Amino acid sequence: MRLRKKRPPEPAEEQLLRLVADGDRAAFDELYRRTSPWLAVRLRRRCADEQIVAEVMQETYLAVWRAAGAFGGSAVGGSAAGWLWTIAARRLVDAFRRRAHHAEPPVAAAGRVTAPAAEDEVLAAAVGGEVGDALRTLAPELRQVLQALVLDGLSVRETSVLLDLPEGTVKTRARRARIAMRRALA
Repeated sequence: MRLRKKRPPEPAEEQLLRLVADGDRAAFDELYRRTSPWLAVRLRRRCADEQIVAEVMQETYLAVWRAAGAFGGSAVGGSAAGWLWTIAARRLVDAFRRRAHHAEPPVAAAGRVTAPAAEDEVLAAAVGGEVGDALRTLAPELRQVLQALVLDGLSVRETSVLLDLPEGTVKTRARRARIAMRRALA
């Protein structure tokens, strides 16, 4: 019987980020290999345009390479995945803003009703039935918080960073959203 040598455990994403902060290219490659698949899936859930998703992915990992030293880690209650998602989500919002800023609506479209937001369309596709209907009746600020906490699985702290809100506001909006959802589903 031949014994295999035990491989040393692979470093966690937090350790990889610390190595990236020191300029370790191999650690960056490994971080990208581990995190890019799920990050791309999460971005595609928010945006169907592959070009925007590709741009956001590139901008996100460029930001990670440049600012890995700013990651506080579990010492401040954060996670590497949450930090990456926060960067990506902000880059996605920036991409939507850039696209909206450069797009000029045709003159004929001035009198038409505007199309639903991309997030609303994704939400409708992801959550249907009574729950989806109840979600769509929530105020946008409540829906954003509930979506980040429940659908995206972010913590209160990560949601507060993502939405640029105090943690107390996130908790309050989450409570109000849950109460409204219970009423709508009762």
